[in-house]
Amino acid sequence: MNNDIVLTYRGRSATKADITFINQLIVDNPNASRRALSQMLCREWNWVQANGSLRDMIARGFMLELHRKGHITLPERKQTPNNPFVNRKKPGKLIIDQTLVTANLKSIKPLEVVQVKNTSHEKMFNSLIEHHHYLGYCHPVGEQLKYMVFTGKRPVACFSWSSAPRHIGDRDRHIGWKKEHRDHNLRYIAYNSRFLILPWFRVPHLASHLLGYMARNLSKNWESVYCHPIYYLETFVDTERFSGTCYKAANWQYLGNTTGRGKHENRHIKTRSIKAIWGYPLTKNFKTLMTRLPDGTAEPDRKRA
Repeated sequence: MNNDIVLTYRGRSATKADITFINQLIVDNPNASRRALSQMLCREWNWVQANGSLRDMIARGFMLELHRKGHITLPERKQTPNNPFVNRKKPGKLIIDQTLVTANLKSIKPLEVVQVKNTSHEKMFNSLIEHHHYLGYCHPVGEQLKYMVFTGKRPVACFSWSSAPRHIGDRDRHIGWKKEHRDHNLRYIAYNSRFLILPWFRVPHLASHLLGYMARNLSKNWESVYCHPIYYLETFVDTERFSGTCYKAANWQYLGNTTGRGKHENRHIKTRSIKAIWGYPLTKNFKTLMTRLPDGTAEPDRKRA
């Protein structure tokens, strides 16, 4: 363990040298706001997404945590802008056609799958998830895409995909990850955070059919937005509610169960329902691709002189 590490925030470790650097950055820019400082830090550390966007929100949270722990002193807030992630209003309920459809898959084709993030359909997507998915709507984390499926003009289903959770033991062991691998390659996993087939559509095999479509198309869509591919898909299925039948039918692999503890639970007490972990590789050599390190090696050299 590196004793020089003072704090770790969302996978980023702060050493004593890092803290010295940040304090000097603050001293050198006495009139800069907290937001400006976080953006400067992103540029100095090349803390950017694959598409070139600054990881500003993560940097801001990182600096705020250092400030709260007393390692740096940020300038006073110049203003307290509304945080749309904290003060987000729940999506309203939209009136749509809820006529019952009991049919076979062929009869509702052709199906149109549309990526709706930042489009006019996103409001409908958010509303349908909020009012018809048992978990409701929650803004996806990090990189994200949202899809709606239509038959004609009627919405049939919704998918949301987002950045994957960092620590999933059974997944990490399945891939062959150590911390170094996960830190560098977590971005190559897309997490299916919501999957909804609207309850008035009762069509056998529809769910597995749509999962197959997503497996064939998600990576290229992701790369067009975020400038990197996806090699692996994952999801959690609440074992108290579902058995994961559609994922199994779509050839996803059951990897194990979560512990039932949140990431901040340190007492080893079950605080939530057990989730089954399901995964799906998008390429045969996904383990090789996802254990590469920045220097191109597949495994860090741990030999000592």
